Amino acid sequence: MAELKSPVDSAAPVSRGRVRTFVRRRLIDPILDLLRQGVTPGKLALSLAFGLGIGIFPVLGVSTVLCTVVAIALRLNLPAIQLVNYLASPLQLVLIIPFVRVGEHLLGLEPQPLSISEGFRIMGAGVVHAVVVLWDAIVHAALGWIVIGPALIYALYRTFRPMLERAAQLRRPLAAGAGGAAP
Repeated sequence: MAELKSPVDSAAPVSRGRVRTFVRRRLIDPILDLLRQGVTPGKLALSLAFGLGIGIFPVLGVSTVLCTVVAIALRLNLPAIQLVNYLASPLQLVLIIPFVRVGEHLLGLEPQPLSISEGFRIMGAGVVHAVVVLWDAIVHAALGWIVIGPALIYALYRTFRPMLERAAQLRRPLAAGAGGAAP
């Protein structure tokens, strides 16, 4: 008897392949291009760490401005920091409630009844209305990020820098070989 495969099983290889292609084209290749253009691994690691760390800041609409300010103040690569910031958007949404919970815990408060769908419903009534209704949650989430964010950014930097230094070293022999090939 033939074995039936579920639609999830048959779609999984396609989905993984698409995700891999997306990550390669939208994240890895642009980062490698920046290394080829002379951006140092240290500056690029800082750009990526701040882009991801600030990209998950749990107040919607703020991360782009914060990333721009940090990039200018620290002379980081603006395209790199914004690329990672934008790619972090789904993660930002997923982490809003956990950041609210951290903030509530830090303040010794009982957890508020929250859900992402309810938050979007409230936002549908207007941004000003949403800010007024969700003000406590916004403050708690920001407090949670303030406690976790800097340590996360530091850990990301310490993770990204050796990876980028290795990638830069692997790129150098290729570039040297290509340039020295002419007689």
